[in-house]
Amino acid sequence: MSQRQVLQVFEQYQKARTQFVQMVAELATRPQNIETLQNAGVMSLLRPLLLDVVPTIQQTAALALGRLANYNDDLAEAVVKGDILPQLVYSLAEQNRFYKKAAAFVLRAVGKHSPQLAQAIVDCGALDTLVICLEDFDPGVKEAAAWALGYIARHNAELSQAVVDAGAIPLLVLCIQEPEIALKRIAASALSDIAKHSPELAQTVVDAGAIAHLAQMILNPDAKLKRQILSALSQIAKHSVDLAEMVVEAEIFPVVLTCLKDKDEYVKKNASTLIREIAKHTPELSQLIVNAGGVAAVIDCIGSCKGNIRLPGIMMLGYVAAHSENLAMAVIISKGVPQLSVCLSEEPEDHIKAAAAWALGQIGRYTPEHARAVAVTNTLPVLLSLYMCTESSEDLQVKSKKAIKNILQKCTYLPALEPFLYDAPPNILKHVVGQFSKVLFPWIFRYTSAESGQLSTTY
Repeated sequence: MSQRQVLQVFEQYQKARTQFVQMVAELATRPQNIETLQNAGVMSLLRPLLLDVVPTIQQTAALALGRLANYNDDLAEAVVKGDILPQLVYSLAEQNRFYKKAAAFVLRAVGKHSPQLAQAIVDCGALDTLVICLEDFDPGVKEAAAWALGYIARHNAELSQAVVDAGAIPLLVLCIQEPEIALKRIAASALSDIAKHSPELAQTVVDAGAIAHLAQMILNPDAKLKRQILSALSQIAKHSVDLAEMVVEAEIFPVVLTCLKDKDEYVKKNASTLIREIAKHTPELSQLIVNAGGVAAVIDCIGSCKGNIRLPGIMMLGYVAAHSENLAMAVIISKGVPQLSVCLSEEPEDHIKAAAAWALGQIGRYTPEHARAVAVTNTLPVLLSLYMCTESSEDLQVKSKKAIKNILQKCTYLPALEPFLYDAPPNILKHVVGQFSKVLFPWIFRYTSAESGQLSTTY
């Protein structure tokens, strides 16, 4: 045999390997092929190709493995059990940028499914290598590494702490300052996934100087980036008064209110969530939001969207009103009650109705003036029907009942109470009768209060 014929055998073998991994990678993009590939033993065939002498075969084999592992946790488990992770981690540190991106994709695809699979990635020493990739000159490698780290961190506080201990936070903060929009998005998402678990983890993100850089990007024209920026700030602000104040001190108001008018529904939702997470902590923070025009802006936002996009805004109004009667009156003056009443009547989902019922109860519980503002919107009969409806969820029934009680105990507007005399069950009716006696026979109420301290308001 001539030398040429001998070499031709190797060329054909290389061509066959190349064709095989390319076809598998292509087939793995279609869900209907996954089970057939799995039954054919594709994982064991791809594993040796990760160490192939030809770089393109290595990269395509890693890409195929990532697509398979991404599909379900069984295939991701097969990657772990097949002892493939150590090979990937070793190659991640040694190979070119194309392989690094493919290998990081596999780690992300495995880690996303469960804390146990993410822990397997940590146990094989991948975090240190992924953090090194955050310093790579290629933005695509940084993006792939940040994505994998975020998917590991999102599961629980322990995994997030492992990511922090590997030194990822300062480098992720540098990544959000890079010019590439895709890298900014993924880095902000990873910071959000780390900060969400505990005040301590959120503090590590703050200590790295993340808030100032995140706040500067609130008005970035890219909608997907804005979603992640607002989410990260929300996850920081939710934990404590101190963290919420740090977010506010970054001068996010009134800038963040423009996001409530964004064309992107999830930008609206995340902006409402951020404002909610700040408002819930103290009356002072809620008052700051009121002074910035935040209550009116959230009410307008609720009116411009539907479904779960409305939920954080509804809850934000409830939190503001819960702090004090002056803040509840601010919600009333901004015409929040009619909008909440619309949500209560129109929304099909019980959890959204429950949030609206809770918010209305918080607004109406202070004085006759507050209660009347709720009662005149014809909200009480709706709350009663939701409470009495057997198809309502338990949470909706409980919140409707509580809201009715809160409003009735202060309501002296008799036209709103009259329908209850005919329709209300005894445990609600007693509160209605009590209010009629206060209005029509105040001298009896004063006498009863003098004799027994006060009328019972519990049930």
